[in-house]
Formats: sequence, structure tokens, C-alpha cells
Amino acid sequence: MEPADLTQLWVYLSTKPLTGLTMTLVAYAIGFWLYQKSNRNPVCNPVVIAIAIIAAILHVTGTPYSVYFDGAQFVHFLLGPATVALAVPLFRQMETLKRALPVIIFGVLFGSLMATASTVAIAHLLGASMETLASLAPKSVTTPVAMGIAKEIGGVPALTAVCVIVTGIVGATLGPAVMNIVGLTDWRARGFAMGVAAHGIGTARAFQVNQTAGAFSGLSMGLNTIATALTVPFLWHWLFG
Repeated sequence: MEPADLTQLWVYLSTKPLTGLTMTLVAYAIGFWLYQKSNRNPVCNPVVIAIAIIAAILHVTGTPYSVYFDGAQFVHFLLGPATVALAVPLFRQMETLKRALPVIIFGVLFGSLMATASTVAIAHLLGASMETLASLAPKSVTTPVAMGIAKEIGGVPALTAVCVIVTGIVGATLGPAVMNIVGLTDWRARGFAMGVAAHGIGTARAFQVNQTAGAFSGLSMGLNTIATALTVPFLWHWLFG
């Protein structure tokens, strides 16, 4: 087949919704296969690999993201049911969660404040503008909420979305290694830390490793989202007007 024929074929396929969906599923399948082959090395995160593959294809073919998303939105739609499904492992760990509730609440509040404060402080020392600081402040919560918080305090939602995704990928990739270094072995604590620091991507990683860790990660992710949405706008307007 001639290159011109291949180009015409891609132009035709790129307009079909199933192309974006198929590309997403195949890219993730390749990423997960490499993850399995690497003996589940966190560096070979399947989400990172899938993003790299899809980005490379879109760049090489010159396909607009909006065209790709016309098909990939079917996967995006499933994020809602997948989030609701987190209630199942939480219910199975209910007795453990009840006993640890005071520690969980304190940990979420402390983790939420530290995630925001450390990010803003480091970015400020590096000379970031106020708009950039506002965009970075909610980086440790799930993307839709983080974008809403950023808009409320004067940030750029698009920049916030990128920071949230990068935070989740870095947390899911390096989080387990950091916890091994500091000697954190309790699955509840490990999952809790992943949920607070790396939101949904970190929670997915926690579930791949241990069900208890995944349950605590899902809980802390949800509570951290609520805590950040309530505290960050208030503190931001109080500190910076």
C-alpha cells in the first residue's frame, strides 16, 4: 500500500468514533502488557504508557484531540460508574474504617493542607505568578473538582488539569518506592497516602497491589476532594484577598 493510500485511510478512520475508542483500549492493553512483563514495576505505569502512545499517534497523524475524543468519550463516560463502584470495597472494609475514622479525618485534613501549602510555597520560591500558583494549589484532587477550584481562585483550569494528571502519574509511579524507603508497610496507611497524594490514578495503582490499600485510597481520595474544595478557596481568599 502506498503512503498516500495510508494517509487517506487514516483520514477516513479518524472521523469514526470507534477509532478513538479502539486506540484507547489498544494503547492501554499494550501498557498493561509491558507493566506485567516488567514484574509490575511502578515505573512502567500502564496509564503513562497509554498516554504516550496516544499522544504520539495524534502528533504524527496531525489528528486534533477533539476528533480523538469523539470516540474516547465512551471510556470517559465510564469514569462515573467506576467511581461509584469504589463503594463496594469501602463497604467490605467498613469495620476497619469505623475504627480508624478519627485518624482518617485528621490525616485527610493535614494531607490536604500540606499538599496545597507545599506546592504553593515551592512554586512561589521558584518565581511563579499568582495565576500559576492558583492553578497549582488544587493539584492533588480529581480533575473536575480541581479545575473548578482553580477557576474560583483565579487560576487557569487547563493548566490545573495538566498538573493534576502529572501529579497522579508521578504519585502512582514513585509513591510505592517512597513508602518502601520510609518503611511504611501497613496497607491501610499506604492506600490512604496514595489517595490523598495521587487521587484517581494513585487509587487505581493501589487496587492493583492490594484490595485493602485500594479501599483506603478510594476513601481518602473522596474525603480529600471534599476537604480541598472547602478549605482552599477560603484560605486563598483570606491570604491573598
